[in-house]
Amino acid sequence: MTGGKDWRYNADLTENNTAENKQVQPGGNSRGAVDRRERRGEEHSKDLFPSGFHQSSTPSSGDAILEACLCAALIATSCSYKQPSAFIVTQHPLPNTVKDFWRLVLDYHCTSIVMLNDVDPAQLCPQYWPENGLHRLGSLQVEFVSADLEEDVISRIFRIYNTARPQDGYRMVQQFQFLGWPMYRDTPVSKRSFLKLVHQVDKWQEEYDGGEGRTVVHCLNGGGRSGVFCSISIVCEMLRQQRCVDVFHAVKTLRNNKPNMVDLLEQYKFCYEVALEYLNSA
Repeated sequence: MTGGKDWRYNADLTENNTAENKQVQPGGNSRGAVDRRERRGEEHSKDLFPSGFHQSSTPSSGDAILEACLCAALIATSCSYKQPSAFIVTQHPLPNTVKDFWRLVLDYHCTSIVMLNDVDPAQLCPQYWPENGLHRLGSLQVEFVSADLEEDVISRIFRIYNTARPQDGYRMVQQFQFLGWPMYRDTPVSKRSFLKLVHQVDKWQEEYDGGEGRTVVHCLNGGGRSGVFCSISIVCEMLRQQRCVDVFHAVKTLRNNKPNMVDLLEQYKFCYEVALEYLNSA
C-alpha cells in the first residue's frame, strides 16, 4: 500500500485544529465521547456541528434544512472520481425532522441512504420510512416499493415525489440498513460484511444513476460510524481507479469537513483492515 504515513491517530488528521475541533480529537479526556454516546444509546449529539454551521430556528429550504434541522454536511471528497460532494452525512432523523430528511434526499438528488444505527424511539431515533403503502409528509410522498434481506443488510426501495413540483417527476431511492454493527461495539463485527455493504451501495449508484446521485449516510449523531463508511468507500474507489490507497488522506479529508468523522483509533485501524481485506479479495 502507498500512503505509508505514521498513522498515529491524533490532531494532525485535521488541518484546522481549532478549539472546537479539539473537543472531539481522540487522545485527550474526551476521546471516544461521541461513540460512547452511541454505545450507551444517549440522545443525539447537539455539540458536533459541521464546520461553518449556522443554526436557524426556522429553516425553510436548502442549506437551512441541511444544517439547522439535520446537523448535516455535504462532504467534499477530493478523492472521489464521481463528484466532489458524493456524500451527505447527518444524524438519524429526529421525530420532528423526518419530513426535512426526505426533503434533503429529494432536493439534493440522493439515490442511496446508508443507515448505521438501530431504530430506537426511546432515544429519538424513530423509524422514518413506511414498511408498506404511502407515507405523506405535506407535499412529499414516500412510497414503499420493495425490501430484501441479504446477510447483514436490509435494502428497501422507495419512490419519492413532491406534489408541489410535479414537473420534477419522482426519484427512486434505496436505503441500506446495516445490521452488523451493534451499539456496544466500536467497529463492525465483520470486515467482509461491511465491505459487502459498500459494494452494494456502489452497485446501486452505478445502475440507477450512473454514479451521479449522492449518498446520505447517517448514524446516531452523524459522526464516527458515518465517517468509517465514507472513508472505506473512498479507499475502495482509490484502489479501483489508482491501484493504490491512502487511508490517512481519505480520513483527513473527511475530518476537515466534519471534525468528528472516524473519531476512534479502533475505527481508524478498521479502515486499514478493510482496505487489506479488499486487496486480498480482489
